[in-house]
Amino acid sequence: MERVSGQQTSFDLIVLGAGVVGTATAYWAAKAGLSVCVIDRQGGPGLETSYANGGQISVSHAEPWANPSAPLKVMKWLFDARAPLLFTPRLDRHQWSWIAGFLRNCTPERARRNTVEIVRLGAYSRAKLQEIRAAENLAYAAKTLGILHFYRDIREFEAAKPVAELMRQHGCERRVVSRDEVLAIEPAFAHAIDDVVGATYTAEDESGDARAFTQALAARTAAMGATFLYGSEATRLLLSAGGDRVTGVEVMVAGGHQRLSAPNVVVSLGSWSAPFLRRYGVNLAIYPAKGYSVSIPIEGHNGAPQVSLTDDEYKLVYSNLGTHLRVAGTAELSGYSRHLDAERVAAILENARRTFPNAGNFEAATAWSGLRPTTPSNVPYLGRTRIRGLVLNTGHGTL
Repeated sequence: MERVSGQQTSFDLIVLGAGVVGTATAYWAAKAGLSVCVIDRQGGPGLETSYANGGQISVSHAEPWANPSAPLKVMKWLFDARAPLLFTPRLDRHQWSWIAGFLRNCTPERARRNTVEIVRLGAYSRAKLQEIRAAENLAYAAKTLGILHFYRDIREFEAAKPVAELMRQHGCERRVVSRDEVLAIEPAFAHAIDDVVGATYTAEDESGDARAFTQALAARTAAMGATFLYGSEATRLLLSAGGDRVTGVEVMVAGGHQRLSAPNVVVSLGSWSAPFLRRYGVNLAIYPAKGYSVSIPIEGHNGAPQVSLTDDEYKLVYSNLGTHLRVAGTAELSGYSRHLDAERVAAILENARRTFPNAGNFEAATAWSGLRPTTPSNVPYLGRTRIRGLVLNTGHGTL
């Protein structure tokens, strides 16, 4: 753990959270010449939600979970332990408030508006990531082969076409492709092509290892002069006498509490952003949606897909990360527990093996779970709050 020397150190900016979002925030601030301090409770960057996610740079996934077809699907999945979405009711008013907000966002008008906003943000984000890659030459198993979103149900495929058209109108070139084109784009479908009725393909989308990217970017940002406090936890914000302006952060480190001052604080604490900020009257509709991933070693196997994929029926994504195939998906609204449900892990492996039987060593697969900071609309919180100097970059969910 790096330590801040002295009783108090001043910075231009403090970033709470060293996941991919917080680390990228720190990078751009350091690049602009600001003195930056990043605080994270883990022993290094990218060790929570960014650790083993699906690995997609997916502007094409801009359609929010909350859309007109969602309520019926959710009702169908409620009693299926292997369903893509699992809801475990809790005596938690924040969970029920989130669900109410989700249902309010399922109208056609709101779904369309949210889709457009997410497309614009996603396209901007992808462009900024490409800027980082060009400038810093980071190694993170990047692939620029696009994302193929395939369908097994003709009704879902037909419903995807107007959504793809909406995205094209706003700058995301998500085009509809036939089953024959699916096989041409990704030959690994040879064993399962009869199950596919069609797909959409976004050539500009990408994939890569989020943890490797975050760790490489953190190292580059530290080399630019930023301070990273790992193994440290922000215990509270420091505010002005009137409570209307942030002046710094109190941090718990190995030797006790330290007070760090800064006129600007960015909160990128993922699912913990909401409970951290409630005490200051900043109420965020963020709830953890637990996702699962499996990493399947692919050395010695030649049947793993190269193009990043999304399986619409099972809500799974596939990314080839060089040494292993990452398969991720499902969403569990069950609080802040990261407990791995063996049945849900088995369902992911079963679907992956059935679709790509020669993809890798399924017996050596490892499983992981992470908490996605999800808003009811899937639109994240970006920008200033009513407290001067307190800025949000959080709630990005699966994106």
